[in-house]
Amino acid sequence: MQPSHQTSFLKKIHSSDEENAAPAATCTKIPASLSQAIIHYSTSKITPQQTFSEISVSAKILEKKSPCNFLVFGLGYDSLMWTSLNHGGRTVFLEEDKAWIGQIQTKFPSLESYHVTYDSKVSEAQNLMKIGNEAKCKVVNDPRYTKCDLALKGLPVDIYETEWDLIMVDAPTGYHKEAPGRMNAIYTAGLLARNREEGETHVFVHDVDRSIEDKFSMAFLCDGYMTEQEGRIRHFTIPSHRSSLDDKPFCPASK
Repeated sequence: MQPSHQTSFLKKIHSSDEENAAPAATCTKIPASLSQAIIHYSTSKITPQQTFSEISVSAKILEKKSPCNFLVFGLGYDSLMWTSLNHGGRTVFLEEDKAWIGQIQTKFPSLESYHVTYDSKVSEAQNLMKIGNEAKCKVVNDPRYTKCDLALKGLPVDIYETEWDLIMVDAPTGYHKEAPGRMNAIYTAGLLARNREEGETHVFVHDVDRSIEDKFSMAFLCDGYMTEQEGRIRHFTIPSHRSSLDDKPFCPASK
């Protein structure tokens, strides 16, 4: 083989080897929030209150939607998990117990949480259901400006002005008569979902084996919007009521 031909031949071999070579390995650190979550759940004896199958319902939506805006009523042992599953997005927790917020913030300062005061009581649920069925509570509006007494109007301003892709209602306390109950949280979650500019919001309600969570979720998140139920978790997919040219009823026909 002539020298010039040999050089050309070697160049072709070298070029072919480069094309077929495996990409160079890179070393990338996992985010600090994820490593913190792995260590926490690997060493903690306290597990989230939701079961694996219940968590899977919202986790599969997060897998599709994240990074996204995720609002959670309640700050608990699963909060670090939700934030990690929504890595790169914004996850906000609304909590009734100010002292508990302090404890969690000391341990996990990266979590974004706000204190919320509830004026309702579980013992008032029946009366609040009657209020919720009044015409003024079926009008879609910013929760701050609605005339419906079921809406939470004292949340941080940013909560009302953010379009939430997912909302989880797993608080406030609702297992005894003097507890605030989740009546207002469920109604407000539904109003936030309907009042977004466009698109849809996935709303999850936990503990639907209890009467209030069951009845209020079906009444104000609507049977016709229910997508799935697994154990004690119920999933609703609520479309914007502002983006449609036709007026949508507060609740669609039941499935």
